[in-house]
Amino acid sequence: MAGKNTADSAFVCFKCGVPLEPGKVTVYYMDNGFPIELLKCKKCGLVLITEELALGKMLEVEKTLEDK
Repeated sequence: MAGKNTADSAFVCFKCGVPLEPGKVTVYYMDNGFPIELLKCKKCGLVLITEELALGKMLEVEKTLEDK
């Protein structure tokens, strides 16, 4: 998981304490993979999915796939 570091407004990995950096990840839903760039920990690989992304674009994609 990741948290917001208020001192420098950067997201930091709770597990490693390492600042998150943009990186390519593949998000899977219903056996479909979608490459996307998200903030992730370079040390442990945990990815930050913001509430805005989860309730916005990802929810839209989920509903589209379920309708097919």
